[in-house]
Amino acid sequence: MNQHDNTVADRRNFLRAGAQLAGTAVVAAPLQALLARAAAGATVRFDYGELMPTNDAATGLPLLKLPSGFSYLSFGWTGDPLTDGTPTPQAHDGMAVVDAIGSRIVLIRNHERTGVGNAFGEEAVTYDPYAPAGTTTLIFNSATGELEKSWASLSGTLRNCAGGPTPWKSWLSCEETVAGPENGGRLPNQETMQYEREHGWIFEVPANRRAKPVALRDMGRFVHEAVAVDPVTKVVYETEDRSPAGFYRFLPNRPGQLERGGRLEMLKVPGRVSMIRRVPADATFDVEWVPIEDPTRAHAPGTRDEGGVFAQGKEQGASSFKRLEGCWYHGGLIYFVSTDGGDAGMGQVWSYDPKAERLRLVFESPGAEVLNYPDNLTASPRGGLLICEDGDGATQRLHGLTVDGRIFPFAENHIRLDGRRNGISGDFRDQEWAGASFSTDGKWLFVNIQSPGITFAITGPWQSGSL
Repeated sequence: MNQHDNTVADRRNFLRAGAQLAGTAVVAAPLQALLARAAAGATVRFDYGELMPTNDAATGLPLLKLPSGFSYLSFGWTGDPLTDGTPTPQAHDGMAVVDAIGSRIVLIRNHERTGVGNAFGEEAVTYDPYAPAGTTTLIFNSATGELEKSWASLSGTLRNCAGGPTPWKSWLSCEETVAGPENGGRLPNQETMQYEREHGWIFEVPANRRAKPVALRDMGRFVHEAVAVDPVTKVVYETEDRSPAGFYRFLPNRPGQLERGGRLEMLKVPGRVSMIRRVPADATFDVEWVPIEDPTRAHAPGTRDEGGVFAQGKEQGASSFKRLEGCWYHGGLIYFVSTDGGDAGMGQVWSYDPKAERLRLVFESPGAEVLNYPDNLTASPRGGLLICEDGDGATQRLHGLTVDGRIFPFAENHIRLDGRRNGISGDFRDQEWAGASFSTDGKWLFVNIQSPGITFAITGPWQSGSL
């Protein structure tokens, strides 16, 4: 076969695998069953079998390593035209499934672009004309394996790293910087181009229409990473990607209507000012929350430290973490990640129980060979956690964390390109995974590789393992 024939065959096999999964029951296994223990002495195992180079059903290229039986299809590459012809921006980061109608799945994807530049979207969705980041919305048909529609849904924001879906079918996109007109800088030889607006906010993007580019100021101005929403209380939990960092919650004045404002608070473990090191395995802590009086304060007084919100909580005894990143709700718990926390500095996974007001250390990496800087995370409908790696290794992996506390590599970045796809060339195997999210029926995993900027849909025999 020529490459075109191979690609067509791969796409048919991909869709056939999805059809076979249609009758697979999704078995709930609550994540609270995770044994809260460090992985000291853990050995690498393969829950679904060893990883092998696997061809992409769209391009025929071996972009990922996956276990036997799994297939995937790439779409939404950097440079691909959106429905209106605008090139897809680069730097794919946080993403989630926010709605689904039959086989049509709605994804909203962040683009973590930095610097001073031109907004990529229309004026109606643009917050700051000189900020180059934002979100794109994708309609993916899992029955045909095709991207049916895509558009710029939020524009003119800055360094949109992660965020999270809401129970009311929207996406909260988080800016990971507090840059603004006072410190945005100018492009060389373009003295008039600098940021017009303050950054460091959360923005809400509806599932099926463009966003109103309105900063949700009461949710805080700080170095945001991710959020997770408790579907029962509608309280929003927020992570901060700096060190030291705080873990926050936002109590809205009107549940589900974040634009109506609310109260921001920071987590406190009484008697423990730092959760970064020397946390015992299987440790559980009762917690309190302290109020943030001015959620719009970007810096501590007299500094440019990006820690104005953090400093207010710290003054009241709130607890410090190190670089908090991914955050996800599942089974009544809020899970969040410290990228380089723990005694080995390789990462921690925490859970918070809102009903019991209790914090638990779920997992701590003993070394880079087990888990190297966890970042975004999500939960499978079957009960396991899936963790994106953003480490300093030669290749980056997706890891599963099982309901009995074991960790295993599920996928590996294997991207090497020679310029035939959108003119992109290079070895990208060391580039991070981001934006993992399962479809509600559990059949499909959607995930990004940030650079060169590709989105993947992965399917296969999930029921044979822990995801």
